[in-house]
Amino acid sequence: MATDGYFSLGYGTINKGLAGAGTAFYQASLIGGNPAGNVFNSSQWNLAAALFNPNRQYTITGNPSMMPGTFGLTPGTVKSDSKYFIMPSVGRNWKINDKSALTFAFYGNGGMNSNYPTATFYDPSSSSTGVNLAQMFLDVAYSYKLAEKHSIGVSGLFAYQYFSAKGLASFGMMSSDPTKLSGNGTDNSTGFGLKIGYLGELFDGFWLGAKYQSKIYSKSFSDYAGLFAEQGKFEVPSNWSVGIAYNLTPTLTAIADVKRINYSESKAVANPMMTSTGMNPLGADNGAGFGWKDVTAYKFALSYSGIETWTLRAGYSFNNQPIPSSEVMFNILAPAVIQSHLALGCSKQLNDKGTALNFAFNYALNNSVSGPNPMEIPGQQTIKIEMNQIEFEVGITF
Repeated sequence: MATDGYFSLGYGTINKGLAGAGTAFYQASLIGGNPAGNVFNSSQWNLAAALFNPNRQYTITGNPSMMPGTFGLTPGTVKSDSKYFIMPSVGRNWKINDKSALTFAFYGNGGMNSNYPTATFYDPSSSSTGVNLAQMFLDVAYSYKLAEKHSIGVSGLFAYQYFSAKGLASFGMMSSDPTKLSGNGTDNSTGFGLKIGYLGELFDGFWLGAKYQSKIYSKSFSDYAGLFAEQGKFEVPSNWSVGIAYNLTPTLTAIADVKRINYSESKAVANPMMTSTGMNPLGADNGAGFGWKDVTAYKFALSYSGIETWTLRAGYSFNNQPIPSSEVMFNILAPAVIQSHLALGCSKQLNDKGTALNFAFNYALNNSVSGPNPMEIPGQQTIKIEMNQIEFEVGITF
């Protein structure tokens, strides 16, 4: 789910229909949102499934120099296979009383996948190249009203990750443990973290929300201790968001969020591939990584409920580029270069008991980053990584 970096654009069908905005919009808080918002929701279930279609490719321009000490790549464009994924989510909110609520949610936090049908890095043991990372969260939240329209919330987060890599054995000479670099099947990791939030109506129709999620402290991927820095450690970085929601009319609400993801907290993600003295050994304490920058995302949305039993949603999200042009080589594996997202969503109320069908459509506009092959003679080869994606989600609230 390479959107805000490798985090999901949003969580739950309502939030995705708003392009991930909704820190101050409690209707979008049930699955992975601001835990303070759940006390304003009724007791309800929310179930959803998304069809996710990321399209990834890379293009190599220029022939390899074949000079000693260089590592040129084969010219041409290669598109990734594995283009369709099903992603479910589930949430349950229990109103304990008018002032408190307990919430359970299970959802995908994010991930990254590539599956190129070629030996991109000339690994003789694999005819294809790529990685597969998935992160899933169990979120248990308690929310409490401090006053009639002010609340706080706290979540305990349990994270499960799995990861596999193939086609990277040729980097063995650059690894601290070549036996734990590539082709070791799927490894998994678990971790824990916390999330806290606030939500309140500051004046009539104007809501302010804020939430902070800690780093998820996780076990290492021991089978890939020769790939990720710190002997296979891949911790989910902390993130925070601040948002507002303002009722322009009784049926039209404008929503805006700012979200920050601190990828610099994870050496496996943030460390550059090359330094001034060459490539740090893969898997070492300060080993080479993907060179990602921290991401700030700006999200804007509208929610309109003035058509009988329908609610309509639309949103736009933009984030800075996490991948510098100097880091394109390793990011062939994780081309998370998307910056702009368009979202549409709607809900159809089915009865007066709160049952509703929810729909969301997201389109991540095509984007690319180009840069030099850092392991070639300067100017010899250019690498372009490129991506766009489409997602359609259907859910039910009851």
